Amino acid sequence: MNKSAHACVAVILCLPALALTQQAYPSTRSAAQSAPSPAPQAPALTQRPAPTPAPAAEGRVHFDVVVTDKAGKPVSGLELKDFTLKDNNQPAKILSFHTIDATVQQAGPRAEVILLLDAVNLGFMTVSRERLDIATFLRKNGGHLAQPVSIFLFTNEGVKVLVQPSTDGNAMAAQLDQADAGLRAIGRSAGVYGAIERLELSLKWITLIARNEARRPGRKLLIWAGPGWPMLDRPNIETSSKGEQQLFNMIVELSTTLRESHTALYSVSLGEPHLGTFLYEDFLKGVKTADKANPPNLALKVLATQSGGRVIAPDNDLAGQIDTCVQDAGAFYTLSFDPPRVDKPNEYHDLKVEIGKPGLTARTSTGYYNQP
Repeated sequence: MNKSAHACVAVILCLPALALTQQAYPSTRSAAQSAPSPAPQAPALTQRPAPTPAPAAEGRVHFDVVVTDKAGKPVSGLELKDFTLKDNNQPAKILSFHTIDATVQQAGPRAEVILLLDAVNLGFMTVSRERLDIATFLRKNGGHLAQPVSIFLFTNEGVKVLVQPSTDGNAMAAQLDQADAGLRAIGRSAGVYGAIERLELSLKWITLIARNEARRPGRKLLIWAGPGWPMLDRPNIETSSKGEQQLFNMIVELSTTLRESHTALYSVSLGEPHLGTFLYEDFLKGVKTADKANPPNLALKVLATQSGGRVIAPDNDLAGQIDTCVQDAGAFYTLSFDPPRVDKPNEYHDLKVEIGKPGLTARTSTGYYNQP
């Protein structure tokens, strides 16, 4: 790569400070209201319903845990005694424990599903096919959705809310049908510069979404329809030491904000599985220092795995993939603990939860960055 290209990577990967608009949320809708409202005409994450105060967590670090059986189905009804928490492989005391079961009437906010159509990293035809599959998902079970679902559209102009949170799948599907004409993305640059442009835009908006959702209590499943942005894992792409530091800062922020906003990422996409699908697995370990930070550490599938979400292998049944992900909203647990004191900021700690019953597996945030 020539010098100008190297400079482009060094500069563009050092994303500018991101700021979410300070406009207040409308207060006229609740998250579980059955009928969706008309979609706004401009990118507007702030069109989300008004937040309600969240209960104070007892520990400094809090996170969600999904426990699954051998068939991958979420398991409810577990107790605190069934959980063992390890911080950097050392036992840690669980200070608060809450169980959420969608089949039981409970106080507090419900888990919410956000379906995001990615028209930046996918072509118009693929986005249109995904829209049809999302409509198929919405119409399942007679259009009765177990959790509130909203639909975001991501284009070169940003992210806008196509459909507000609703449990009326039929009404949402009808509204999504009408939105088809607005799904076409703006033309993008090709080659490495186009890949960098898409990476920059994607990371900017996923950060803004996470910050936005941090204002709202309750668990959110952000299901990203598409394979994600370019990993930029190429031998001829280099990042300066300044770029590495800013990449590391972004890794710290996204990891922290996703966890604190109780947002788990999920990656679903149409197509056939191929070798490149699993390249992200080389970057799943937590990044401890800036000199180890690389663009692939911020890949969608990496963030999804580290946030406690899932990466579903591509196939031609996107509705089925979404349905699999949404099951995680039905039963989960929220834990908190106090991490050990540290002297320096951004000290990475591995996080692991073990279940004391055979055949059960816990899926949660794989790590966190400890602060003084």
